[in-house]
Amino acid sequence: MDFDIPHDIAYFLTEVDRFIESKIKPLEAKDDNQRFFDHRRENARTDWDRDGLPNHDWEALLQSAKKLAIEAGIYSYPFPSAYGGRNGSNLGMAIIREHLAAKGLGLHNDLQNEHSIVGNNIGLLLLLEYGSEEQKAEWLDGIKNADKGFAFGITEPEHGSDATHMETVGRRDGDSWIINGEKTWNTGVHIADADLVMARTSGKPGDGLGITAFLVPMTTPGVNVEEYLWTFNMPSDHARVSFTEVRVPHSAIFGKEGYGLAVVQHFFNENRIRQAASSLGAARYCIAEAVSYANERKPFGKKLSLNQGIQFPLVDLHARAEMLQALIHKTAWLMDKDGPFSVSDKVSICNYQANRLCCEAADTAMQVHGGMGYSRYKPFEHIYRHHRRYRITEGADEIQMRRVAGYMFGFMAQQKPKGVE
Repeated sequence: MDFDIPHDIAYFLTEVDRFIESKIKPLEAKDDNQRFFDHRRENARTDWDRDGLPNHDWEALLQSAKKLAIEAGIYSYPFPSAYGGRNGSNLGMAIIREHLAAKGLGLHNDLQNEHSIVGNNIGLLLLLEYGSEEQKAEWLDGIKNADKGFAFGITEPEHGSDATHMETVGRRDGDSWIINGEKTWNTGVHIADADLVMARTSGKPGDGLGITAFLVPMTTPGVNVEEYLWTFNMPSDHARVSFTEVRVPHSAIFGKEGYGLAVVQHFFNENRIRQAASSLGAARYCIAEAVSYANERKPFGKKLSLNQGIQFPLVDLHARAEMLQALIHKTAWLMDKDGPFSVSDKVSICNYQANRLCCEAADTAMQVHGGMGYSRYKPFEHIYRHHRRYRITEGADEIQMRRVAGYMFGFMAQQKPKGVE
C-alpha cells in the first residue's frame, strides 16, 4: 500500500499555496478586510438589522475571492475537464479541504459560509449526474462561474433527520405539479436562484421510494421565506420556507420521479467525506496552536508543555487525528474506486468522529490558552461554534452511528439506492 499523496494532488497543493500568497492574502489585508477574521468577525459579518443574515460586504468579499480562484483555475478543481475543471477526485478533495482548514481562519477557506477557493460544488456534480439536458443548459455555466446556485430543501420542522416521513407533498395536475409543505434549515435561500425541494409524490410516510426532487425557482408564486433562524454561530442563512400551491412544470423534476432520496444520499455521502476532512484540518490547526503556545507560555517559571496534564490530552487528540486521516483517505479512495455508495458505513464513521474531534480540539485549545483562548482574539471559539453545527447537520452523530450499526448487523446493504444508474 502506498500512503504518499499522489503527485498530481501534491502539485496542486503547492499551486494553491502560491495562489493564496499572491492573490488571497493581499485581498484579505485590503480595506480592513481583516475585520471579518479578527475579534470583530461575528459583528462584521452579520447584518443584525436584516434577520441576522450575512451582510453584503462580507458576501461580496467571498465572491471576489471566488472570482480570483476561477480565473486562476483553482476553484474548478473537482469539475470534469469538459467543464473547465481538473477531474478532481474525492481523495483529492479530502486532502485539499484538510490542507486548507489546517491553515486556520482566512479568506482562503471559511466554512461558516461553505466558502473555499477550491469549490466544494456538489450542486454542479449532482447536476451532471441527475440533471436533464434542459436543466444543464440552464444552470451549468452559472454554477461553474459561481454566479448561480440552488439551495437544498430537505429537512422539515417536525421530522428533523428523518427524510422519509416528510409532509411536503407534490400532486400531479396535468403537465404540472403542485407542491405544498414546509422546509426548515434551508441554507442559503437568501441568495439562491432555486430550491431543490424534496416532496412525497407517491407511497406512504417512511417509504424510501416515492420522494421526488423538484428544482423550484425562488421567485415562483407560493414560495415564501417565513423566517431566518438565528444560531449559535452568526451570521445565519438558515431559513424556514413554506410552499403553498406552488406550481412547477414536469420538467422541474431533478432526476427520476419518485427517486429523489437517491439524489439526497448521493449528495450526503460525497459532502460528508469532505466535511470530515475539513473538521480534521481544523482540529489539526487547534492542536498545533495549543502545542506551540504550551511551548512558549511559562507560568510558575516553567513551560506549560512540561506538564503531563497538558501533554496527555494533546497527545490523545494528535493520535486520533493521525488515525482518522488514514481512514478518511482510505474512504475517499474507495469512493473514487467503487462509487459513493460503496463505503456508506466508513463515510459515517469519518463524519461523526471528525466532527467530534474538531470540537474537542477547539475546546482543549481554549483551555490551554486560558483566558485568551476563551476570548475572540483567538479563533477557537469560532471554530468550535461552526463545527459543533456539523454534529447535527446532514445527519446527527446518532444518525451516523445508527447507519454504521445498520451495516454492521446486516440491516442495510452497501449498494446504490433504487433509481441510481
